Amino acid sequence: MNIVLWVAQIILAAACLHSGYSKILVFGRHKTAERVPSGAGCVGMADELAAAIALLEIAGAMVLLVPVDLWAPNILLLLAAADVALLAIICSIYRARLQEHTTPNLVMFLLALLVIVGRWPR
Repeated sequence: MNIVLWVAQIILAAACLHSGYSKILVFGRHKTAERVPSGAGCVGMADELAAAIALLEIAGAMVLLVPVDLWAPNILLLLAAADVALLAIICSIYRARLQEHTTPNLVMFLLALLVIVGRWPR
């Protein structure tokens, strides 16, 4: 089970690093508001919010990759996985409002949930 959890953590961290770095690399290139095809209005994200989300994703990925036990058993790892799960939910809501596919965010949420349940202290 430990190998499965490490594989899930590595995949989750790789997805978070890719997403975070792509947000940072395109920082300021996109307009802050995009038109929704359904005519529901403008749904935009401020550059500061995108940078904060990117930094949270990168920090969560780093904690998922480094086996650190600073506090009680795996509390930092559980907090990082919860951070990634919460970001996946928020990003899936954002993508659903833009009428885009939410499947990648659902997979990230399920992987984070697997890490949380698997690493929960017994």
